[in-house]
Amino acid sequence: MIALVIPSLLILAFHLEKSRPELTVGTELPVKGILAFFVALATVIVSRAEKRPLSDYGIPVRQAFGLMFWEGMLWGFGMLSLILLVLWMGGFFRVESIGIPKAQFFEWALGWGAAFLAVSLHEELTFRGYWLFVISRRVKFWRAAMILSVAFGVAHLGNHGETVIGIVHVFATGLLFCLMIRRTGNLWFAIGYHAAWDWAETFFYGTPDSGLLGVGRFLNSSVRGAGWITGGTAGPEGSVLSLVALLVCAGLIHLRFPKANYPDRPV
Repeated sequence: MIALVIPSLLILAFHLEKSRPELTVGTELPVKGILAFFVALATVIVSRAEKRPLSDYGIPVRQAFGLMFWEGMLWGFGMLSLILLVLWMGGFFRVESIGIPKAQFFEWALGWGAAFLAVSLHEELTFRGYWLFVISRRVKFWRAAMILSVAFGVAHLGNHGETVIGIVHVFATGLLFCLMIRRTGNLWFAIGYHAAWDWAETFFYGTPDSGLLGVGRFLNSSVRGAGWITGGTAGPEGSVLSLVALLVCAGLIHLRFPKANYPDRPV
């Protein structure tokens, strides 16, 4: 019962909480921290009830915040930066100014880092943790990945400024995260990627994140041009370039991790 009720409530809370027009550390960190705590607690309770180690659900505790996590962070920051670099070279993206006092950079950077780590833990544990394991046992891995990626996209529908391309990107990103899990064998690479992408998008470059602007961003930036190219109100993930970047990233993940390490149908 706990495995059914708590994640469902977390998904609902995620949908309602994301309906605000802006993001702040003061709201994101406590809300997502609490949600991450309870979904982690639910996962631990289920693992003990089923007498399974957390590694069966793709969450090996001994690898928490290890090399895979930090490598994932580099990938996440790098892929977002690549999209914006291409937009900048095409004259679609520009940095207007620095948005915070330089002396406060590390304070804001750490605050947003903690907030997006909580976001990443909450969303990855909710959409690609225990449920990926359970559904994969019934319909195999990639069907489960499709189901959960659809749910991931639906959860973002209420965001202010979201676009069709932005929602497609969220769905495709869910599949990309599943590919990362399939090849690395656990969630830590995807958690690092997810946190760093959001951090770079909201704090470092000051662009919208799924249609939401962050308060206390390092850079004030702007875009010019058609929304399907720039991403418009949705931010970089609303650009068709983001979909191209996801395909490129998937290819690189295939080269970096050529063998599957997460079972197609767990036992």
